[in-house]
Amino acid sequence: MARQLDEQIAGRFPVGQRLRVLDVGMGQGTQALRLARAGHRVTGIEKDATMLAAARSALTEEPEGIRERVRLIEGDGRDTGVHFLPGSFDVVLCHGVLMYVDDPDPLLAGLARMLAPGGLLSLLVRNGDALALRPGLSGDWTAALAAFDTTAYRNRLGLDVRADRLGALTATLAGIGAPLHAWYGVRVLTDTASDGAEVPADVETLLAVEERAGRTDPYRGVAALLHLCGVRG
Repeated sequence: MARQLDEQIAGRFPVGQRLRVLDVGMGQGTQALRLARAGHRVTGIEKDATMLAAARSALTEEPEGIRERVRLIEGDGRDTGVHFLPGSFDVVLCHGVLMYVDDPDPLLAGLARMLAPGGLLSLLVRNGDALALRPGLSGDWTAALAAFDTTAYRNRLGLDVRADRLGALTATLAGIGAPLHAWYGVRVLTDTASDGAEVPADVETLLAVEERAGRTDPYRGVAALLHLCGVRG
């Protein structure tokens, strides 16, 4: 996903431009810190205190120049309008968040308002069009059959969450003024790997295969996750 995001940034902004980035639901700050190391000014919002503490701890390990480019805020991604003026950012990330939001449309509309004209909105969501794949490949036929007719599922943390369908999100992005520009699949061929699986020796080849599958039909359509990139008109 990081490679996909970098591809979109490189194709949209001049080389060397220091971008204003907002990472909503940043978790432990993996993408926020990565982009700050690349020279961008990053603001991260996270409401989970444990995750926020992990991000702050990771930030303390960075050189001073990188620490100065990062601002961390404890808060809900639905309250971006409380913290920032419209058009304050060139790039807005919302990765792995929508599955925990019952009604994502107000959140997405608020994120789109944060973008400057031509800005990039990056979303990572659970693929609602492929929910039957994981239980089907593991032989859980009852769960696979039920998954065809729902966008609800139980994740690996044991939480009941929701997925998004590509068609519905495409319509939503058009409606909020940030129409879909590009989309990718994420975890196309590796989704059934166990959480504790060892990283293989040929991990670079694995990543090359995943990256290729994530941009190629029909493979990307059955990915566990979808990476959607909208552009503010």
